[in-house]
Amino acid sequence: MSRLARPAGRIASGSATVARRLAAGAAAWVRRGRRDDLTGMKAALGCWLRLALLALGGYLLWRLVRAFPNLLWPLTAGWLIASWRAGQKAPAPATGEAPPAPDVDAVRTLLLEAMGEADAVHLRTALAHLQEKGHGKGWKVADLRARIEALGIPTDPKVKAPGSKSPTRGVRRSVLAPPPDAGREASTTSSTAA
Repeated sequence: MSRLARPAGRIASGSATVARRLAAGAAAWVRRGRRDDLTGMKAALGCWLRLALLALGGYLLWRLVRAFPNLLWPLTAGWLIASWRAGQKAPAPATGEAPPAPDVDAVRTLLLEAMGEADAVHLRTALAHLQEKGHGKGWKVADLRARIEALGIPTDPKVKAPGSKSPTRGVRRSVLAPPPDAGREASTTSSTAA
């Protein structure tokens, strides 16, 4: 392994993490534009407006970079710094067997169990549910959030769950829906894995 392999691995994993966080944040921001007091197309107009604003922002950034190509230097430096901070150390060469990564379906099932009949669950509630089952000892909410987001499950910063006084970070039921190609067999397998 060369000297640059570890830093490159850290930047690569951090870059993927930053991209996932940006995409999840943008999706959550667009989703919050939906109005619950309206129905039909009128309820989704806020989402379409926010999506148009994101597209306009991307277009303006592209035009700005086209007009001033030297802006790529600070943008690249900023991305590298964010990637370095978000990246974890590159894994060492495997000498033994690594612990298996958690199954996304099992995590979805666990979050749905913690959610019950509600439309969302706070991460602190999900962590308490996880620790009741004997997992995640010593974890904090930030640890659970990092693991959930690493599996590609977006979290929302303003979730109002039943029985809570104020919104806090959590997961909504809408993002936990199984992919359309998943069959019944996958759902029964994931429920036994949890």
